[in-house]
Amino acid sequence: MIPPTDLDVKAIEKAIQETGDMIKSMKASKKSKQEIQPLVDYLLLLKTTFKQKNASNEFDRSGLEQVLAKRFFVAPSFQIYGGVAGLFDYGPPGAALQNNILSLWRQHFVLEEDMLEVECTNLTPEPVLKTSGHVDRFADYMVKDSVTGDIFRADHLVKQVLKTRLETDKNLRLGLGEAKKPKGTVLDDKTREEYEYILETLDNYQGEALGQLIKTHDIRAPETDNPVTDPVLFNLMFDTQIGPTGQFKGYLRPETAQGHFLNFKRLLECNNDAMPFASASIGKSFRNEISPRQGLLRVREFTMAEIEHYVHPDKKDHPRFDEVKDIAIPLYAVDAQLAAAGPSEMTIGEAVEKKIVNNQTLGYFIARVYLFLLRIGIDKSKLRFRQHMQNEMAHYASDCWDAEIKSSYGWIESVGCADRSAYDLTVHSKKTGEKLVAREMLAEPIIKERLVLEINKPKFGPAFKKDAKTVQAYFETFQLPDGDHDQNKLIEIQKELESKGSIQAVGSDGKEYTVTKEMIQVKMQKDKINVLEYTPSVIEPSFGISRILYALLEHSYYVREGDEQRTVFKFPPQVAPTKALVLPISSGPEFNPLIKSIVAKLRKAGLSSKVDASSGSIGRRYARNDEVGTPFAITVDFQSLNDATVTLRERDSTQQIRESVDVVCGLVDDLCREIKTWNEIVASFPAFSTQEV
Repeated sequence: MIPPTDLDVKAIEKAIQETGDMIKSMKASKKSKQEIQPLVDYLLLLKTTFKQKNASNEFDRSGLEQVLAKRFFVAPSFQIYGGVAGLFDYGPPGAALQNNILSLWRQHFVLEEDMLEVECTNLTPEPVLKTSGHVDRFADYMVKDSVTGDIFRADHLVKQVLKTRLETDKNLRLGLGEAKKPKGTVLDDKTREEYEYILETLDNYQGEALGQLIKTHDIRAPETDNPVTDPVLFNLMFDTQIGPTGQFKGYLRPETAQGHFLNFKRLLECNNDAMPFASASIGKSFRNEISPRQGLLRVREFTMAEIEHYVHPDKKDHPRFDEVKDIAIPLYAVDAQLAAAGPSEMTIGEAVEKKIVNNQTLGYFIARVYLFLLRIGIDKSKLRFRQHMQNEMAHYASDCWDAEIKSSYGWIESVGCADRSAYDLTVHSKKTGEKLVAREMLAEPIIKERLVLEINKPKFGPAFKKDAKTVQAYFETFQLPDGDHDQNKLIEIQKELESKGSIQAVGSDGKEYTVTKEMIQVKMQKDKINVLEYTPSVIEPSFGISRILYALLEHSYYVREGDEQRTVFKFPPQVAPTKALVLPISSGPEFNPLIKSIVAKLRKAGLSSKVDASSGSIGRRYARNDEVGTPFAITVDFQSLNDATVTLRERDSTQQIRESVDVVCGLVDDLCREIKTWNEIVASFPAFSTQEV
């Protein structure tokens, strides 16, 4: 028998089942207790080892939450009044961490891609969001506990209940329950596989299908075990009144994107009418979440960073695609999801070539998003890109991939990369009559044939008199943003005029009017075009900053080996809230001039630092700052007073070097600006040994 310590968790789980089956078989064969006992002992050892290994693999979320509260990374808003679910305040380290992520985002995208940054208002009039589709479609399904009235987001409830059943089933099958058996039953193989498949494809269930799923699998409220109501749509936008009359309805914006689209003409002018180009913004968005129960992952007010890349709808190649085409990314395409096959790693070049990813520009941004998330410290093994299934696709998208980051809550959508096609510019243009188009000078003119509608005013006006404009409004209903009429509709009208001699038109007053062929005419017209007008498509990477920040907190958190009291955040230097701890060996006044000089040098380089001259030991002060993720510590001791050298300690390795103040401050600057790595530093400078408490 293989020692359990030599097996991984899955192998131990399999061994528990096989050993249990062997014991049952031996008992059925009336084997003696002496013959069975070695297997019983081995089974107990397997179970003990399984629990130990599971515990070591399980993320300590409560430990993380204690540190976040203790060091005021984040706290519930209005807490002394009882708090409001889904609203949080960031303390000094949390605010600094978020600002550093955003600063790196600007560097990685806005500066690198020469984007045009905008800042638009949080308030949006209702007509804008009605036109964009948010008033009618920006909603999630919710259900209620049929007795208590407690509200749940429907898909989240299904996920929670099925995951609990699978976990209970696993514990029962392995005999890992406590003294009293956990509530639940052992699932048969078919049911277990069905639950796992549902969890993989849950995003594909909407409306009636979601309601049927809840009924079929008897999904109930977790705490009361009461049945839940049928799912109903709940619009996630916060509505408000703009102005004192209460007659001008508006909303707090659910996304920052609409401000980009409405300013498209100005942005195009800022870019000297050159295409393609991108706009970018960072700002607050608001969503009235149904049941925000997952900390920073499901909040009602949050920071978004969004990019709108405008491109010709038929020319979605990207000039810099070759720079990223060989980057291998874990992609979870629709076909793989339907087969519950899991993601597969492939280069973004191959994914675009095989049409798994729609086009080069979308693929380029998927790769750039991937590099950004790794750069800020997201664990590569806990990152994947999942393609939206047809039923979950946003109303404006033709293809969409989510960067999903794994946390203790499961896989969480953190960045959406969508091809919004020309939807937004088209609908806003049609509603307002404003042409939101780009223009392309043609090397050679082209001849375009099109049907046009002509109104014979001498006949049309006298026939309808005061109702002429009312009737004419009918023809405007199928007029496109570029001024042309819908060609298919004109073909219908032409055929009807030829066959019947007239058409029936519904005026803006709702009445029906007869329009004869003497009043209107549909004919073919040839145009010579030197400048081609088109409505650009939009590729949109949209970042939920609070979700990314929380995932980074989980991925960076660990406990120093051998000391459970010493927790650490291993933030990369470029995003760490504070870059350097500066501390004297003792609190004597003789250290003050050198301390002030070091802080001034760091400040001049734009690096945040903190002086800790408290009476605690050096080791205790190191630990206190490791707990907020400070990557470097500069220690001033008595030798420093003689030769102006100081020690530089790195947080994770606890390695140290000793050099002059100028050299050390320069190294910290290089490390925080990603010019050098710590491994390069220790390879270039001799190690400094000291006793650390």
